[in-house]
Amino acid sequence: MRGFQADRVRSASGPPGERPPVDVLRRQSRVLALAESARMVEITADIAVHGLPTEPAAPRAVFWYAELSTPRLWARRVLGNVTFRSVLFQNAVRTALGLAAARALAGSLDLAHGFWVLLAVLTLGRTTAGATWQAVRRAVAGNAVGALVAGALVIGLGRHTDVYAALLGPVMLAAFALGPLLGLAYAQALFTIVVATAFAQIAPVTWRLSEARMIDVVTGSVIGLLCGLLAWPAGARREVHRAMAGLLRTCAPLVTVTAEALLAPSGGSRAAPETLPGVHRLRLAEAAYAQFRAETPADGESDRADWHAVLIAANHVLLGAQWLPRFGLRPASGATDASAAWARGTASGLVAQTDRVARLLTAERPGPAPRTAPGSAPDRDPPTPLSVDLEVWMTSLAHQLARIESSLAPTPGTDPQSG
Repeated sequence: MRGFQADRVRSASGPPGERPPVDVLRRQSRVLALAESARMVEITADIAVHGLPTEPAAPRAVFWYAELSTPRLWARRVLGNVTFRSVLFQNAVRTALGLAAARALAGSLDLAHGFWVLLAVLTLGRTTAGATWQAVRRAVAGNAVGALVAGALVIGLGRHTDVYAALLGPVMLAAFALGPLLGLAYAQALFTIVVATAFAQIAPVTWRLSEARMIDVVTGSVIGLLCGLLAWPAGARREVHRAMAGLLRTCAPLVTVTAEALLAPSGGSRAAPETLPGVHRLRLAEAAYAQFRAETPADGESDRADWHAVLIAANHVLLGAQWLPRFGLRPASGATDASAAWARGTASGLVAQTDRVARLLTAERPGPAPRTAPGSAPDRDPPTPLSVDLEVWMTSLAHQLARIESSLAPTPGTDPQSG
């Protein structure tokens, strides 16, 4: 790749009549970008297979995780999610509040087998209030059927513990093997029967054991529903909008910083911009998107925003900000005045366009649409590989932003604030 870049610089620095056409330089820039992508895939696979890179992983800002120990990786993961903008943190807070309320209520009411209340909160809680209600309905129905069967079993068998011992194995096998396959209602019904057959071997039980379990499950379900209604009831639907908007706003300044770093006339390798804040925002956005997709049924109404395009655009900025300054084999004079002016103007337009898209994602009033889709840089002056690399990089980003904005445009007959 460095040899390829050196040949580009050498051919572009020759006499005017021997320089390659600008279209050739653009194709060469795209080839270099593809080669860089392949190189990063190679390094990523190397780290995944061996745990550590067998060769130096460059740029280090992209492969920062390869040199950290497992405790430091866990610490960074935990600290990075200690924010209300993290869906993982939101879920942890919701679960902790539900378990605390369940423990306090079970203790104050002196419920028999009160740990079932906590277990119900833990197993029936979902990331949205609607999904929690669906889970609670199925769980209560399943427990009601299981309680009837368990009560009849206890009344019919009495204190024959040897029969309960013989039934426990097959019942547990059915509950834990078939329950997850048949659904939540079946799993809860079978587990209630497992509880009855297990407890009947420990101490004499009556049909009131099923009653106690039913009360505990309903109590835990009510607590889970209240937590789902009071703490982030919509799940990640709104958070994915905020996370993606924050990601774009964090990455936008890197366009200008990268352009200025490459336009500097100094020779040699240039320092890459700081991208770790953008990487942090990217991880939060990816987690929000993953939860959003898990909450959205396959046949349900989908958000019209092109979230994949947002993630691709952010990665395009973060990776370009790292790999473009790495190839310092450029003429010391840098870009021509016309190319430099075009690059700075396009970078400013891209920042404005990114802010406009972020405002659309958060349902704010967007600013005026800037012109950010350059056809090409000025060709009247001899282009340099530097100006062509910037042109290809920023033109691709402009097309991606335009794609995102078009996906946010309301269709005829819909409310522009919906979704």
